[in-house]
Formats: sequence, C-alpha cells, structure tokens
Amino acid sequence: MVSAAALGLALSWLMAAAPAAARSSDGGRTHAQPGSASAARPDHPIAVVPLPQPRPDAAPPRAGAKANATADSADGAGKPAAAEGEQDKTGPVGPQSETNRQAKTETKTETKTELKAPPGPPPSACRVALTEEIAVAPSIPPIKGPGACGGDDLVRLEAVVLPDKRRVAVTPAAVMRCTMATAVAGWVRGDVAPLVARLGSPIAALDNYDSYQCRGRNNIAGAQMSEHGRANAIDVRGFKLADGRMIELTDRTQPRDLREAVLHSVCTHFATVLGPDSDWYHEDHIHLDLAERRSNYRICQWDVLDPLPKVAPLMPAMRPDEAPPRETAEADDEDKAGKGAKSANSAGRAGAGSAADTEAPRASPPETAPGNAAAVEADETEPAPPAAPQPAPAKAGKKKHKTRS
Repeated sequence: MVSAAALGLALSWLMAAAPAAARSSDGGRTHAQPGSASAARPDHPIAVVPLPQPRPDAAPPRAGAKANATADSADGAGKPAAAEGEQDKTGPVGPQSETNRQAKTETKTETKTELKAPPGPPPSACRVALTEEIAVAPSIPPIKGPGACGGDDLVRLEAVVLPDKRRVAVTPAAVMRCTMATAVAGWVRGDVAPLVARLGSPIAALDNYDSYQCRGRNNIAGAQMSEHGRANAIDVRGFKLADGRMIELTDRTQPRDLREAVLHSVCTHFATVLGPDSDWYHEDHIHLDLAERRSNYRICQWDVLDPLPKVAPLMPAMRPDEAPPRETAEADDEDKAGKGAKSANSAGRAGAGSAADTEAPRASPPETAPGNAAAVEADETEPAPPAAPQPAPAKAGKKKHKTRS
C-alpha cells in the first residue's frame, strides 16, 4: 500500500515538473497554443523548433518606427509603436495610426507634385522695376491669340502712385504690357500731376477709354493690327480732379495752355499720339502707344482747337414756301435783251415818223406837168416802209429754269 501511494506521488510530481522546466528554459513565457500538453513531450515536432529571442530593451529602434512610436507616446499609450512594415502586415492598430498613414501619403503626394511642376520664368526687368511705390499693377497671364493678338509680360494697371503716396485711379483698369504701364505711370507722375495742380485741385483719376482689345486699326475689319490688339496702347479722354471736375483733353472750353502743355508732354513720352484733326476717329479722345518704327520714327498729330464763337454769324432769313419762284440769271438776261430790242424798234419808228413830219412842211412839191400828177400822188400816199430791225439771236437748246431757295 505504501509503495503504491509513493509511486503515484512520484508520477504526479514528474508530470508537474516537466512544464515548469519548459517555462524556465523559455524565459518564463507561456505559449498558449492548442495541443500544448502533447507539445510538451520531447518527441513532439513543435518541441524541437527554436523560438526567436526577445528584443532587448537597450537595442536601437528600427527604421520607420520612430515617428509612430512618438505619435503613440503623444497619444498617451506610452508604448513604442511598431515599425511601418509591421503595421502594414498586421493591419491598422487604431484610428490614430490610420490618420498618421494618411498624413504620410498626402505629404509624399504633395512632394512629388512640387517636384514635377516646372519652374516659372523669372520676372522681367520691367516687372522688377515697376514696384508698388510706382503703380498698382499686378501681373496677369500672357494672352495668346486669336491671331496676332495678345502679348507677354502683361499687367493690369489699376492705379498710379504719386511721389506723395497718393493714388490716381485708372478707371477702368487697363490691361497692357509692362513697358506701356511704366510709360503711363511716368507720364502721370512727372507731368500730369504738376500740370493739373495749377487748377486748384489734385488729380484723382485717369479716364481710360480703351486699352487692350483684339481688333484692327480704327475698329475696321480686315485693317492692319492695331497697337490695342498688341496690348501696347491706351486711349485717354481726360482727368478727374479731387473736387469732382472733369478735364476732357478734346474739350475746346478747357484752358488752351493746359491742353498745349499736355500735348507736348505726351509727344515726349509716347511714340504715337493721335487726337483731333488727325482723323475723324480721334475727335473725342487721345490715342497713345509705344509702336516701334524704323529710325525711332514718332507720330504726333493733335491740333489744340480754339473755342467756337459764342454768337453765331447772322444768316439770311429762309424764303417762305408760299413765295413765287425766282427766275434764273440767264432768264433775266434774255428778258432784258428782248426788252432792249423792242425799245430800239419803237424808237426807230418814232424817229422815222417825226423826221417825215418835220421835213414835209419844208419841202414844197415841185411843179410837175399834168401828166405826172398821178405818179406824184402815188408816191405821197404810199411811202417806203422803214427797215425792220434785226432780232437778237436766240440760244438754241436752253429753256428758262425756275428755282426755289
């Protein structure tokens, strides 16, 4: 009995000692796997497979796991995050890890896009010189077509900044090349502002009639390309003062000395100036451009006209419609000629009769023979008729015309 009980205790102790020995050899880790009882046997295949050793805590972190470990630590977990490769294999651990992955993907996409975008052209020397202290002129994309229209290095001139920092608005804003905008700004700053100041009020705005427009000269279809189509011109009507007055450059009532001074200034700054009396297309505005010609040829055609008289000269009164029509000068001449001929005929006849009457008493009939008495009586009763006057020659093929004034 004692031996049987002792043998049972020994077997039970041996059965319990085998798993404990396995735990001690594995560093105290417990592997929860199915069939662990059978795997504990020395002859089982799983028992002979070596397991990886745990990573020591003093080892350096793996590549790609530092950012995730920092994010997880900031999230309050306090545990080092797994490497990026391990997360991809095991799947997302939580919403924070998924957010980090999306952020990384977007960052990589933006970096690739920035690298693929071609660098833009450097700004031109004109664009660098046209600063905000001279004009408010933001750059706009180049205009290509239709046809030969458009240009490069374009700006939208919104205002000119005077030396005293006041702004002269361009209404509406003008689309033009940078070189043209620089010329307009220099003209307003250096010449127009001092001239207008003589009128007792500073300049406030520049009246822009037209700037860029894809068209031919004078808006004629099929004509040569206008400088407006090349964004190289502007049409100016006048200036608006701070007190509300409008100075139109083609207004005859404006001071002549002011308009002449503006004429000389624009012909100095621009290559082409067209105004009144250049052609009938520029009677109400002044055309300015920077057209390039041979030998730097320039055109300045603008006549400063004097005011019209306040009182118009007297005009003859209109002939009433019910008045009889007047005869032409030719008909009057013919009537005068006919009347002269009639008066001459009547005068000739009267002269002939009076001569016969006066001579009759003076001449006494000669004494004749009785045989000749009948012949003498015949001569006295039938005198010879006077010579008929020649009528005036008539003009063939002409009739009298009647006109009405």
